[in-house]
Amino acid sequence: MDNRLIELLVCPLCKGPLSLRRDEQQRPVGLACAADRLLFPIRDGIAVMLESEALPLETEGQHP
Repeated sequence: MDNRLIELLVCPLCKGPLSLRRDEQQRPVGLACAADRLLFPIRDGIAVMLESEALPLETEGQHP
């Protein structure tokens, strides 16, 4: 995902900032909201910003 786009996106629940999460191969997997402890998945390069699709954010020691 484009970093400029990520800077414009906010959490659909609290309107807080989001951070990009990557997997072990450095592929983007989701946008994380630290305040709500949710991860909005990225599927086929598109962020799914629906509360019903959000996953619980894992602890900092474990990155999704």
